[in-house]
Amino acid sequence: MRARLAILASGVSVELREIVLQQKAPEFFASSPKGTVPVLVTPTVVIEESFDVMLWALERSDPEGWLAMPEAGYDWIARCDGPFKTALDHTKYAVRYPELDPEQERGRAAEFLADLDLKIAGSDWLFGPKCTLADMAIVPFVRQFANSDRSWFDAQPWPNLQRWLSEFLASDRFAAIMTKYPKWQVGDPPVLFPSPA
Repeated sequence: MRARLAILASGVSVELREIVLQQKAPEFFASSPKGTVPVLVTPTVVIEESFDVMLWALERSDPEGWLAMPEAGYDWIARCDGPFKTALDHTKYAVRYPELDPEQERGRAAEFLADLDLKIAGSDWLFGPKCTLADMAIVPFVRQFANSDRSWFDAQPWPNLQRWLSEFLASDRFAAIMTKYPKWQVGDPPVLFPSPA
């Protein structure tokens, strides 16, 4: 999701190959033996992490100025991708981690979200009136956490965070990246993302 957000914002067009995770094509593994998405294949490098795909796109074109954020933005992203994402996985996929207490893991995730709520207080985005890379790198994981138990999430005292997430979910940007594409198969004609106007 966040890779598509940055590609869309950059205006750089890529050939999209929709992968069904339960039916991964051999050609996918040939590009990325790791077998996780997203993967960006360029003539010179294969990029296998969503945040790195974001940087790749925005370093080529950043018309909205997402990269113009304080250094603290990278610290927020690191907290999200590290401790928060770990706690999110332990909460959402608790059955895979029987040795862990899911409530305790949800509490760890909630610490990050409470801090995020305070950071957003009084502004539209993390660093003021303008969206930055940090916002779009973090919001997909907040969405994922919220959707794991929406009633619980909505009951938390996080009005700024809940507004921030709701506005993102209601945006044209979110709708544009959620378009469903058919599963890619060898020989299919190219599908460009974003679609040409």
